[in-house]
Amino acid sequence: MMLALVVAGAGGLGAVARFLADGAVQDRTSGPFPYGTFVVNVVGSFVLGLVAGAVWYHGAGDRLDAVAGAGLCGGFTTWSTASWESVRLAESGYLRQAAAFTLGGLVAALAAAIAGLALAAAL
Repeated sequence: MMLALVVAGAGGLGAVARFLADGAVQDRTSGPFPYGTFVVNVVGSFVLGLVAGAVWYHGAGDRLDAVAGAGLCGGFTTWSTASWESVRLAESGYLRQAAAFTLGGLVAALAAAIAGLALAAAL
């Protein structure tokens, strides 16, 4: 039960960090492309790769995986918002941007997760 509460707290911190990071990025960009969501998903995927690598290669343990992975990174990343923003772009007639956001976001997040995992393995 205590671990679940710690995961919940980490998830809350991740959500607040996402809100702040998304806003900071969006305030510095223009146009309909949701750069903030793109950035938080890529950064969160990199961090999750680091966490997975620490657990897999260095025996960091299931608690780190739960708290930092499911909690912090789960609260920070937001694929549900990314899906909604893709639909919003498409409905607004920005079909290329919707496709670029959806496919580019997936590829970039996967690449970031692999990079984080590789970095953790190398440490």
